[in-house]
Amino acid sequence: MSDKTKITAGRAAMKIIASWGVKEVYGIPAGSLNTWMDALYEERDKVRFIQVRHEEVGALAASMHAKFTGGIGVCLGSGGPGGTHLMNGLYDAREDNVPVLAIIGTRPLSEVNIDGFQELNQNPIYADVSVYNRRVAYPEQLPKLIDEGIRRALALGGPATIEVPADFGWAEIDNDSWYTSAPNWRKPSAPRLNMDDVKAAAELLNKAERPVIYAGIGTRHHGEDVLDLSKKLKAPIATTGKNYETFHFDEPAFLGSAGRVSWKSADDTIWEADTILFAGSDYPFAESSGLFRGKKFIQIDINPMMLGKRNPADVAILGDAPEAIRTITELVDEKPESPWYRAVLKNNQNWRDYMRKLETKTEGPLQAQQIFHQMNERADEDAIYSVDIGNTTQNSVRHLHLTPKNLWRTSPKFATMGNGLPGAIAAKQDFPERQVWSLSGDGGFSMVMQDIVTAVQHNLPSIHVVFCNEAFGFIKKAQEATNEHVYFGVDFRDIDYAKIAEAQGAIGLTVTEPKELDRVFEAAIKAEKAGKVVVIDAKMEKTPPFPVEAMKLDTDYFSEEEVEGFKERFEAQELLPFRHFLEEEGLSATVTPGEKQE
Repeated sequence: MSDKTKITAGRAAMKIIASWGVKEVYGIPAGSLNTWMDALYEERDKVRFIQVRHEEVGALAASMHAKFTGGIGVCLGSGGPGGTHLMNGLYDAREDNVPVLAIIGTRPLSEVNIDGFQELNQNPIYADVSVYNRRVAYPEQLPKLIDEGIRRALALGGPATIEVPADFGWAEIDNDSWYTSAPNWRKPSAPRLNMDDVKAAAELLNKAERPVIYAGIGTRHHGEDVLDLSKKLKAPIATTGKNYETFHFDEPAFLGSAGRVSWKSADDTIWEADTILFAGSDYPFAESSGLFRGKKFIQIDINPMMLGKRNPADVAILGDAPEAIRTITELVDEKPESPWYRAVLKNNQNWRDYMRKLETKTEGPLQAQQIFHQMNERADEDAIYSVDIGNTTQNSVRHLHLTPKNLWRTSPKFATMGNGLPGAIAAKQDFPERQVWSLSGDGGFSMVMQDIVTAVQHNLPSIHVVFCNEAFGFIKKAQEATNEHVYFGVDFRDIDYAKIAEAQGAIGLTVTEPKELDRVFEAAIKAEKAGKVVVIDAKMEKTPPFPVEAMKLDTDYFSEEEVEGFKERFEAQELLPFRHFLEEEGLSATVTPGEKQE
């Protein structure tokens, strides 16, 4: 007869994890994790164990879960190699400031510190990646440190790593010796706005002749607040890639992403602006690009550490970005439509027409843009997208027509390849009733493609598009701009990803020409609706995305031959330099192409 006054430390720890709302734990079993396997089995009605084929996939799925939901992701890694395989996903979580709990196994206590099998001094390994990093000292401490780790990860925004000797989970502890702090968790309140700072911001915006709103992730779910200010100021809206879903794609004043993976119109506008309202963002290329240099700069952030981090601020506002924007909107003057605003909208429409032309092409070789058009036409209106990095990210923020009903996530700052598939696994677990897509280049997908079987095994119907150009495309494009010996080490042999999908129990489809797209995507969605995992192997041409950072469109700065050759390569015959639209409105351009590329 069991003693109800006792509980194993492992099961108590699992009850703690469940109390924080965790529904899945990602990992691979191992000898140093066997106590956790027992605890997971005993608590299987509350928490599912998701067996992955590589621990990196588990850690990336945990990180992407946190990005999709705001809740904590949990992953397991055995002592030694299993734990070190988690590192890529843990760094992804650290760089995006999202909460993850990583449970690291180690040898039983009697075997620690004797240089045994898979026995490492693991604490220093995880010191840099973690906001909280501890080894459990005795069994009674196990549930307490799990609770502490989750609380710290949520409060500080990053990974908590807990190293647990293999035998501790089976030890019996008093059932009244542990408790969860989950019911006491409170999300911190935003600092109260300093009205002097808000008034100073409104004053600068009232004086601005070329204002633009740069809406970062701090404005997520509050696109209408930003749009209200935009309409009152007649100021266009640029955004970061990871905040892309906040705005309706078709909003005329929405310029898409600026900077690294940008729309031409957003980049043009930021460079020519005189005043930037920079709200809730950490743009890591600001210093190297000089994108905001020499402009009036108003920064809003809820974290005081971020104020002035990337660019000197003329006005710094500590507080919640949506609240600050609503308050600024009340204070600024209603402005008439200005020549600046008209020029920006014309330039934006010129860029949109170009994107639309590429998306709707039906002749010639298959291109990424036509594949995105299929998603725009066929995907559910609240579809979720887990997007790998590189050209796939850049094309998705240009050609995926999102609204606030969608979710779009990637690895924006750490920018690790291979996050698309793990993110889709997490998203389908988190939102089982919604349609989930992963979008990956062949370079990123080939890193994690073995885990298609994870989606199949755990019954996670989803569609995985592989954009195949037989190269690390984003790096290949960068070599063109920076390397003397271009295109070295970036090309690779093609793989039949459809066959690999079929070998894992998924549906594999291949498309090689635009005329095949309708049939392939219709079949993919039909299979997904029937509960299948689908991989679309899209064999594309090798032209890179339009290089906003190195445009040659203006014959005032480039020869006619250079401009003609550039337009021919990127099918951009209708694209005009921003200077053209500024001059139509009686304005002058202030920045040359050379200054942008210095």
